[in-house]
Amino acid sequence: MREKDIEEYLRKEVKKEGGKAYKFESPGNDGVPDRIVIFPNNRIFFIELKAPGKKPRPLQVKQLRDLDNLGCKTSVIDTKEKVNNFIELVKDHEI
Repeated sequence: MREKDIEEYLRKEVKKEGGKAYKFESPGNDGVPDRIVIFPNNRIFFIELKAPGKKPRPLQVKQLRDLDNLGCKTSVIDTKEKVNNFIELVKDHEI
Protein backbone atom coordinates (compact mmCIF):
# COMPACT_ATOMS: atom_id res chain seq x y z
CA MET A 1 0.00 0.00 0.00
CA ARG A 2 1.23 3.48 -0.81
CA GLU A 3 1.13 6.68 1.26
CA LYS A 4 -1.22 8.13 -1.35
CA ASP A 5 -3.75 5.32 -0.69
CA ILE A 6 -3.73 5.99 3.05
CA GLU A 7 -4.05 9.73 2.45
CA GLU A 8 -7.09 9.22 0.21
CA TYR A 9 -8.64 6.88 2.78
CA LEU A 10 -8.11 9.45 5.54
CA ARG A 11 -9.72 12.15 3.41
CA LYS A 12 -12.80 10.00 2.74
CA GLU A 13 -13.20 8.90 6.36
CA VAL A 14 -12.85 12.46 7.67
CA LYS A 15 -15.48 13.64 5.19
CA LYS A 16 -17.88 10.87 6.36
CA GLU A 17 -17.62 12.33 9.87
CA GLY A 18 -18.37 15.87 8.74
CA GLY A 19 -14.79 17.12 8.68
CA LYS A 20 -12.32 18.45 6.15
CA ALA A 21 -8.82 17.17 5.40
CA TYR A 22 -6.96 19.98 3.69
CA LYS A 23 -3.65 19.38 1.93
CA PHE A 24 -1.08 21.38 3.89
CA GLU A 25 1.68 23.09 1.94
CA SER A 26 3.74 25.88 3.39
CA PRO A 27 6.32 27.36 1.01
CA GLY A 28 9.63 27.88 2.74
CA ASN A 29 8.71 25.47 5.55
CA ASP A 30 9.78 22.02 4.44
CA GLY A 31 8.64 19.04 6.46
CA VAL A 32 5.20 20.32 7.49
CA PRO A 33 2.55 17.60 7.97
CA ASP A 34 0.61 16.41 4.92
CA ARG A 35 -2.90 17.31 6.08
CA ILE A 36 -4.71 19.71 8.36
CA VAL A 37 -7.81 17.85 9.53
CA ILE A 38 -10.65 19.95 10.90
CA PHE A 39 -13.79 18.68 12.58
CA PRO A 40 -16.75 20.68 13.89
CA ASN A 41 -16.30 22.56 17.14
CA ASN A 42 -12.77 23.73 16.37
CA ARG A 43 -11.11 20.32 16.61
CA ILE A 44 -7.97 20.63 14.50
CA PHE A 45 -5.25 18.06 13.86
CA PHE A 46 -2.01 18.06 11.87
CA ILE A 47 -1.49 14.65 10.27
CA GLU A 48 1.71 13.27 8.74
CA LEU A 49 0.96 10.33 6.46
CA LYS A 50 3.42 7.59 5.63
CA ALA A 51 3.48 4.32 3.72
CA PRO A 52 3.14 1.32 6.06
CA GLY A 53 6.19 0.95 8.27
CA LYS A 54 7.83 4.16 7.09
CA LYS A 55 8.91 6.77 9.65
CA PRO A 56 8.93 10.57 9.40
CA ARG A 57 12.18 12.19 8.31
CA PRO A 58 14.08 14.20 10.96
CA LEU A 59 12.76 17.51 9.58
CA GLN A 60 9.20 16.17 9.72
CA VAL A 61 9.76 15.06 13.32
CA LYS A 62 10.98 18.57 14.14
CA GLN A 63 7.95 20.20 12.52
CA LEU A 64 5.59 17.88 14.42
CA ARG A 65 7.43 18.59 17.68
CA ASP A 66 7.24 22.36 17.04
CA LEU A 67 3.47 22.08 16.48
CA ASP A 68 3.12 19.94 19.63
CA ASN A 69 5.02 22.59 21.58
CA LEU A 70 2.51 25.18 20.37
CA GLY A 71 -0.32 23.08 21.80
CA CYS A 72 -1.44 21.60 18.48
CA LYS A 73 -2.61 18.02 18.11
CA THR A 74 -0.45 15.97 15.75
CA SER A 75 -0.34 12.40 14.59
CA VAL A 76 1.61 10.13 12.26
CA ILE A 77 -0.57 7.63 10.40
CA ASP A 78 0.82 4.82 8.24
CA THR A 79 -2.08 2.34 7.88
CA LYS A 80 -5.81 2.34 7.24
CA GLU A 81 -6.22 0.77 10.68
CA LYS A 82 -4.57 3.82 12.24
CA VAL A 83 -6.92 6.04 10.24
CA ASN A 84 -9.84 4.08 11.70
CA ASN A 85 -8.39 4.41 15.21
CA PHE A 86 -7.93 8.17 14.73
CA ILE A 87 -11.54 8.56 13.54
CA GLU A 88 -12.86 6.54 16.49
CA LEU A 89 -10.90 8.65 18.98
CA VAL A 90 -12.25 11.82 17.38
CA LYS A 91 -15.83 10.46 17.39
CA ASP A 92 -15.51 9.52 21.06
CA HIS A 93 -14.01 12.96 21.82
CA GLU A 94 -10.94 11.25 23.30
CA ILE A 95 -8.62 13.52 21.34
